[in-house]
Amino acid sequence: MKKNLKYIIPAIVLLLGAFGVFSHRFDLTKEKRYTLSDATIATLKSVQEPLTIDVYLEGDFPANFKQLQNETKFILEEFRKVNPKIDFKFIDPIATKMSQDTLMAMGMQPSMLPDMKDGKVTNIVLFPYAALKYKGYGSSIPLIISQSGIDASEQLTKSIESLEYNFASNIKSLTAEKRKNIGVLINQDELRPGEFRGFMDMALQNYNAGPVIPVNKKELTMQDIPNLKRMDALVIAKPRKSFTDTEKIILDQYIMNGGKTLWMIDAVNAEMDTLMTKRKLMAYPIDINMTDFFFNYGVRINPSLVKDFQKSALIRVQAGEVSGNPIYNNFMWPYFPLGINENKNPVSRNINPVKFEFPTSIDTLGRKNIKTNVLFESSERTTLKSVPNYVELSEMANLDSLSMMEKPTTPKIFAVSLEGKFNSAYATRSEKNGFPNFKNSSSDNKMIVIADGDVGRNQTMKGQPLPLGADILTQQQYGNDQFLRNCLDWLLDDSNLIDLRNRNIEARLLDKRRIDEEKNNWQWFNLLTPLAILGLLGGIFYWLRKKKFG
Repeated sequence: MKKNLKYIIPAIVLLLGAFGVFSHRFDLTKEKRYTLSDATIATLKSVQEPLTIDVYLEGDFPANFKQLQNETKFILEEFRKVNPKIDFKFIDPIATKMSQDTLMAMGMQPSMLPDMKDGKVTNIVLFPYAALKYKGYGSSIPLIISQSGIDASEQLTKSIESLEYNFASNIKSLTAEKRKNIGVLINQDELRPGEFRGFMDMALQNYNAGPVIPVNKKELTMQDIPNLKRMDALVIAKPRKSFTDTEKIILDQYIMNGGKTLWMIDAVNAEMDTLMTKRKLMAYPIDINMTDFFFNYGVRINPSLVKDFQKSALIRVQAGEVSGNPIYNNFMWPYFPLGINENKNPVSRNINPVKFEFPTSIDTLGRKNIKTNVLFESSERTTLKSVPNYVELSEMANLDSLSMMEKPTTPKIFAVSLEGKFNSAYATRSEKNGFPNFKNSSSDNKMIVIADGDVGRNQTMKGQPLPLGADILTQQQYGNDQFLRNCLDWLLDDSNLIDLRNRNIEARLLDKRRIDEEKNNWQWFNLLTPLAILGLLGGIFYWLRKKKFG
């Protein structure tokens, strides 16, 4: 009996493993695509109550969507292993006859997928979303990223890359016991509430967000410090009124005490509404008295308009008329450059191009203990227009040539992120003596500076705000909403979940041409090989039996 134990025990282990009593997977991929990050595991372990995930990705659809389904199922199985309180199920909304109005009310938009069978093309209706439910609250997650300019296979790959981050970040937001606070400074003639509604709606999905209004209704004073301390991040969107020296030292100390800041700054006054009305406007510099403030962090915002002749958005203008009826066409407008992710930064990765309106440029000067990352910059076909100067609609007719006063320049930076230990701009100045509990430096902190105040402004239609990034005239959806959402997540994410957006999954695709050429050979190989192996084993068994008993 003892001699047989060494055979019995492994057999029992294999049998239990076959029945799924226990299992373990080994991730042998180079990019560790099947290994959850430490940040994700920490987020999953923090879930204290049952959390259910309904995945509306079940049904009869092509193989590429099957791959997305399998990847989603795998990652949710891993989630459940980490925390059994997390459960999921796959639902076919068409087979179960779920109302499309109900699904759309949950924030899910249908996708139409053409499919060919037996020479007949049919449209398959899909709702590639997942719905999270926790303690009576819920949220929906799109499983397919929305990014223009890429083909279907690349979109699928990027969607698979984003699965872990999308699920983990939404679970963290839904299950967090306390939301972080975002304050929007209201004092410097910033964007009006209707123009900033899209940003606020976006921020309120994951954070507590509200205005920060000075107590005396004139400027920030010492009385506002308790309110500022309650804010984990402060957003300053398109200030046009100069900051006083008192306000600057208050903001400086807010940063020194760990406050995160998101700056959207216009260094030049140029408004498209004026240009569309008069066909010409005078652009002039705006001084908000913050040059020395940003210089302390190694950033300088230049008062010159950037014109990008290669990566620019469209505007819709009247191109003529027929029988008294105006004709409108879309034209590239070099003063509206597009921010296109080219540096694989998690803040700007896998999103639609970001639309900037009359941006200026940022110079990075470098500071000790501060890491500076470029988020967006212009193309190589860029020039600067010094101000004060005229901007005319007729300039769109000269996209292939420069005027006498314009010279080509190197690419210009539109947005940067700063992280590290910040030093106070007032550490060696006498103003610090009047500030109680003054701090000379901060611990690890973060800041984002964008050289365009309109990047967070939404359009309005009949007095109603449109979603951030939507252009009603050209029917374009830009990535401003997702970019600013990522900015907030990067600033406020203590667990570094956003680093998952940099996960790169290598698509190991088969050679389709070789498949077509060798299809029959491999079919015969797969058919005959098992038979040959069985025949060989049978022959060996017969020979051994004959040798033993013959």
